[in-house]
Amino acid sequence: MILALVGVFWLDQFVSERPSFFAGAGEGGAARNMPAGLVLLIAGIALAPLAAWELKQLLRAAGIMASRGMMTAAAITGLLVPALISDRTNALTAVAATASAATGVYVAALVWHTRARSIRGVTAAAGAALLSFVYLGLMSGFILAMRREHSAWIVLGVLVVTKSCDIGAFATGKLIGRHKLILWLSPGKTWEGLVGGVLAAAAFGTLGAWLLSLTHSDQDRPGIALWLGGLYGGIFAVTGQVGDLMASMLKRDAGLKDSSSVVPGFGGMLDVIDSVLPVAPVAYWLLHRV
Repeated sequence: MILALVGVFWLDQFVSERPSFFAGAGEGGAARNMPAGLVLLIAGIALAPLAAWELKQLLRAAGIMASRGMMTAAAITGLLVPALISDRTNALTAVAATASAATGVYVAALVWHTRARSIRGVTAAAGAALLSFVYLGLMSGFILAMRREHSAWIVLGVLVVTKSCDIGAFATGKLIGRHKLILWLSPGKTWEGLVGGVLAAAAFGTLGAWLLSLTHSDQDRPGIALWLGGLYGGIFAVTGQVGDLMASMLKRDAGLKDSSSVVPGFGGMLDVIDSVLPVAPVAYWLLHRV
């Protein structure tokens, strides 16, 4: 999985440095390159049906009449919003475009779930579509937004730092974990594990900032101080653990331990990305002006 992730980001960086076949010359007469994040967008669209299916399963188990097709369409719509809005679009228009997409998802869900001339469960079903739009679409779309402003390696670094917390928390919790974090929500998590995860992410964040300082490309040198890299790592760690608890709420409400069993050793796709989803918007704003 790690090799596949690195391969996707390497391919995205490679493609973004190739001249585009569809665009004309840019400023100064130079040929425009392929858009940054194109490979990530394709990968996101390919994974959306699986994540939407898992979310639909959780909601169905909780008694909500969710549709896999509508959940998938909502997730992809949310993912396309940051991908299709131009860099030249002013802030008000960008907000209006996002709100219009959300409105479209809501109306489409109402129409879809009343096609059999029944209104039973339509309110919850429309809410489920909006949940997919925000949770799977917009939140993961921040990865594409980051990619438009930074190199693929910086974005990959954010994901690695986030997952390093999961690894550190798991290892520390297994070794010395004694005090439960939130017993009624996630019995396996401990305060010791949380501290270990935060320290691991802070260490990886510091390492990432140091590696960036060694590069020679202006795009790859955002000027992140070592202490700031460690601080960002800690913030990503705490945010990621909150994301894990958010997913636990959905699973506990459905009476399930994992979102599915399609990823051996992890559970489902949502179990892999639950910590990354809330980190993406936080990381975008922290790195936005860097």
